[in-house]
Amino acid sequence: MNQHPDFLLNKIASPADLKQLSLAQLTQLASEIRSLILEKDSVEGGHLGPDLGIVETAIAWHYVFDAPKDKIVWDVSHQTYPHKMLTGRAYGWLDPDRYEEVTPYSNPDESPYDDFAIGHTSTSIALATGMAKARDLAGENYNVTALIGDGSLTGGLAFEGLNNAAVEKGNLIVVINDNQMSIDENVGGVVTSLQKLRESNGQTAENPFKALGFDYLYEDQGNDLEAMIKAFEAVKDTKHPIVLHINTLKGKGYQPAVENKYAHHWVLPFDLKTDKTTVPSPQGPTAASTVIDVVKDELEHKKPLLTINAAIPGVFGLDEIKKNYPEHYLDVGIAEQESLTLAAGAARNGAIPVVFQNSTFLQRAFDQLSHDIAANNLHVVMLVAGGGITTNSKTHLGVFDQVLVSNLPNWKYLAPTNLTELRAMTKWAIEQANGPVAIKEPVLPLPAEGKAGHDYSQIHYEIIPGEKVAILALGDFYQLGEKTQAELAKVGIKAALVNPQSANILDEAALDRLAQDYQVLVTLEDNAIDGGFGQKVASYLGDQNILVKNYAAPREYTDLETAQAIYQRMHLTPDQLASDIQKLLG
Repeated sequence: MNQHPDFLLNKIASPADLKQLSLAQLTQLASEIRSLILEKDSVEGGHLGPDLGIVETAIAWHYVFDAPKDKIVWDVSHQTYPHKMLTGRAYGWLDPDRYEEVTPYSNPDESPYDDFAIGHTSTSIALATGMAKARDLAGENYNVTALIGDGSLTGGLAFEGLNNAAVEKGNLIVVINDNQMSIDENVGGVVTSLQKLRESNGQTAENPFKALGFDYLYEDQGNDLEAMIKAFEAVKDTKHPIVLHINTLKGKGYQPAVENKYAHHWVLPFDLKTDKTTVPSPQGPTAASTVIDVVKDELEHKKPLLTINAAIPGVFGLDEIKKNYPEHYLDVGIAEQESLTLAAGAARNGAIPVVFQNSTFLQRAFDQLSHDIAANNLHVVMLVAGGGITTNSKTHLGVFDQVLVSNLPNWKYLAPTNLTELRAMTKWAIEQANGPVAIKEPVLPLPAEGKAGHDYSQIHYEIIPGEKVAILALGDFYQLGEKTQAELAKVGIKAALVNPQSANILDEAALDRLAQDYQVLVTLEDNAIDGGFGQKVASYLGDQNILVKNYAAPREYTDLETAQAIYQRMHLTPDQLASDIQKLLG
């Protein structure tokens, strides 16, 4: 049910309706949009600060330009809530019953006003340049805009995009949304350069955009509707590349988000009155806290550790390292490639880099995993979070990390089944010195206690013996293996249960024994099925007399399909697995 029938936004079916409004009405519209962002995020969670800060920019762009003929590419697109409300999708905020009907990132399957499914950073300028080239080849005439934040400018692809955009022969508008923040505080020389431009009102001679060949315009009042309308009118229909640099306030309209931008970049559901999350905190140790405890212990023992992350310290609980061991902490900005190549350089020169990566962002740095680290067989430790089946947008899936990492030479990819094992694997990975090691932080809660080894240079499967069928359950799916084992026991089948420990290093002797002793072998893994652990097992056992069946995530982009629905569809529930295994046994 529409909770705000009196809102002016109800009359905005498309951007064309904006053009009939007065400045006072547009100001009212901005206030309504902010209220709706806060209401929905308080219930659902989501990106808060970026969307609150971009409201006037979105309104002004759609007021001045003529979408969808004129194009805008939103970098990351985590700030597109206002854009979506102005392009026929306001029901996704006005009506709580329809909150789930609008995806959180730009999505061409959803609207002709979105040209790309975008969820990773630094891509907008390159995408917009390609669109401009195609427009020019077709002899057409319309505006192409890339909107990119100062945080996204730290990514290498942004520099590559600027390099090529600067020599575009026709219209190309690059809007730099400068809110002086990435997810955490922004880092690097980009900060210095943009600060000089802001402090001089865009007049400093040290202008990197002009140096590249762009025309340039600065607007200090990026959250003033009248100023932004004039700025966009000034750059509309230019026949050459131009940078419009705007100064905005991240979190505008909600004081807690202004005062603590880091904590309000993305939020869990929260109470609007207190700003406190309504999601209970995990009790006891977590995977993140377990890893941090090991890192702190190693630092206290004077190990030359360098902890590295790409702008997401909160995901890994790195704030404590940042605060108490600043010389051992490095945030490289939103630049996964840089984080890994820098780690390779540090490892070559005697440091022990511990790199923290999110599965969905790690795919941006495949060449660095291979060329810079694996080919040089360097002692780099990498913790990978978010690697598993979760409810997420198709731009943020975490089911590809095993395929990326475990199929490269020299990398060992370890997958713990409990926090004791995670602690042991992390400690071993840091203290060994024979090549790179990745460790899969689970997406499902792990039991705190359990068995653990001390040396993972050789993988030796832990096997609970049984009869007829063996279940190899990797990482956090070991618990699924236990539940499936229990379901089979109800019908008199005593299944063996195996902890493989590694996503890519096989215990071939153990597999040979399993092939001799069992009729069916089932693999379970919380990652993509194609190119994954199970297929490695099946390939090794291909010439032996045992039936191997793999269960994992589908090789497809799922878009906000719930994890439970994927489990059901892929037969990743204990009752489905038990039923399938009975059929496999005949």
